Amino acid sequence: MKLLLTLVLWINFVGAQDLASIRKLYPTVTKSEANAKEFTAKLTNVSNDHDKILIAYKGASILLDSKFEKKLQAKMDRFKEGAKLLESTIKSEPDNIEIRMIRLSIQENVPGITGYKKNIKDDKKFLTEHYNEQSNSLKEYLKSFILQSKSFSEKEKEFVK
Repeated sequence: MKLLLTLVLWINFVGAQDLASIRKLYPTVTKSEANAKEFTAKLTNVSNDHDKILIAYKGASILLDSKFEKKLQAKMDRFKEGAKLLESTIKSEPDNIEIRMIRLSIQENVPGITGYKKNIKDDKKFLTEHYNEQSNSLKEYLKSFILQSKSFSEKEKEFVK
């Protein structure tokens, strides 16, 4: 029994991606198809039993990966799958600032025709209002996102400087 428990825990530990490595890779995913594919591959084994932040990154990876689908229907199906997964994590943890940042980063970059841009103002406001409550390491991560974000004006970015 101990062996089985140890094996299950080891598989979970090895299979689950380290959040720090995912955070490091995330800002590079839009730079190339190879980066997006690598990001998606790292999150393939993330399931609904994992941390909600990892599930949100998996949703984002599916959304980003949809861009590289060749057929329109496959592109749309993949996009909907990613959006549904990301929205379900936000529904389960609406006060998680990192999940809100992930959604904002996606919504500010998707084409308007997708209709997936309705939460930009709310997420931006949430980040602004709850930024100072975060740990220093998470603040640094959020700061790097905010400083390059299209959603924040130069004046609005002052709160992180």
